[in-house]
Amino acid sequence: MEFSDSIKQLRKDNKLTQEQLASKLHVTRQAISNWENNKNLPDIETLIEIATTFHISLDQLILGGTNMNKMTEKLIEDGNTGRSAKMNLIATVIGGFLMLGGLACFIIKSLSVEYIDAKGILHENFFLIPVGFAFLATGILVIVVTLGAFLYNKKRLSK
Repeated sequence: MEFSDSIKQLRKDNKLTQEQLASKLHVTRQAISNWENNKNLPDIETLIEIATTFHISLDQLILGGTNMNKMTEKLIEDGNTGRSAKMNLIATVIGGFLMLGGLACFIIKSLSVEYIDAKGILHENFFLIPVGFAFLATGILVIVVTLGAFLYNKKRLSK
């Protein structure tokens, strides 16, 4: 059973109008109408409120039976989208820190003092230049790959 059928049946079984149900759930009557006409679906907080109001389990409300319906697909997609967004954010932050580390290497190199000691040995932290470039390149690569994955997933989901 689709969510639209479930919510309409629950409302009718409890002898409620769309306005009365909307008042109980703190939404508009148009939201109830859209749910019942399968135009859109409620968010998870509203689903919990519906289940509490009608004293039914979320499984019964969402699944309505054994078949996967649009509500179940929406919840799965929302979960995947949330995880993907979180991973993109983490990867972007890591890329940003790597780039900052590269810039820090260059700043330290530019501010450090190079000298020749009494034995004629040059003391210079030359290693900071390749390390700085490695950090910058890695940071840029992480951000570019993350952006590419984001755009690929966005294109794939829009189809």
